[in-house]
Amino acid sequence: MTRLPLFLVLFATVAGAARTPLVARPAGAPVTCIPLQQIDRTEVRDDRTIDFVLRGRQVYRNVLPAACPELGFEQRFSYATSLSQLCSLDIITVLRQIGGVSRGASCGLGTFQPVTLAR
Repeated sequence: MTRLPLFLVLFATVAGAARTPLVARPAGAPVTCIPLQQIDRTEVRDDRTIDFVLRGRQVYRNVLPAACPELGFEQRFSYATSLSQLCSLDIITVLRQIGGVSRGASCGLGTFQPVTLAR
């Protein structure tokens, strides 16, 4: 039997737990767009799940139609839009850290579901 050093086991456990999506209860009907100026921060949960936290603490969970490679690992992305809203038709691009920031996979967003997160 191969034995792993304890710090590797702990790191894998903590890293895995950090990426598990929080349980979310729907808090209204899904919407196709959210206003850009209201986005306070984003929390990437895994390769398909992003929580958009708006000012006032309203959370909109976006579950991408397909997994976006490296999104959950990198935990960051960019987007470009000429509108004042981010919509389900928009594309995000994973930002990779390899000797500097580079562009990774580009993926489409899904609808924005207002949710209440279980803590």
